[in-house]
Amino acid sequence: RVVALFQRCAPSVANIQTSVLRRESPLSLNAVEVPRGTGSGFVWDEDGHVVTNYHVIKDAETAKIFLPEHEGALDARLVGAEPEKDLAVLKVDAPKSALRPLYALGSSSALLVGQTCVAIGNPFGLDSTLTTGVVSALGREVQGVGGRPIKGCVQTDAAINPGNSGGPLLDSRGRLIGVNTAIFSPSGTSAGIGFAIPV
Repeated sequence: RVVALFQRCAPSVANIQTSVLRRESPLSLNAVEVPRGTGSGFVWDEDGHVVTNYHVIKDAETAKIFLPEHEGALDARLVGAEPEKDLAVLKVDAPKSALRPLYALGSSSALLVGQTCVAIGNPFGLDSTLTTGVVSALGREVQGVGGRPIKGCVQTDAAINPGNSGGPLLDSRGRLIGVNTAIFSPSGTSAGIGFAIPV
């Protein structure tokens, strides 16, 4: 069942790479792109909208999206953001054949502690990585990038690491139940406590 879920949902998960523009030298007018970071996202619709975390693209000057069923990078532009909820929407111009919106939306209000969940993303830039776990707790409060707490977050023990941010958290049927956004970790890597913004 998990294999089938991955095969169906992984083509919807985007690898997002951001960069900033810097001058080659103090005396040069030529700008070069300097990598800033990586994150995840997912295709929302066939019009090319991609949902991710706001903190993935915050302060970035350019963003490129890589999709499993499209060769090469796609230039993305920011078309909407809600920093208080740590969500952003990017837009790419891509052939419809490359755009595979997520299978279905779930309901975060109907979640139960102990039910299986799956995260797909790009931890440490390793694209199309799947991790599984359970819903560990509900109604958690996570400090948002906008400075205010995000209430009602889903806690999971599915491994979430840097680069997973913005990727989908799915239930066992492949329905979107949240957007992976943060981890609690003294070491900076997965400690089995991850948080997702509820769908």
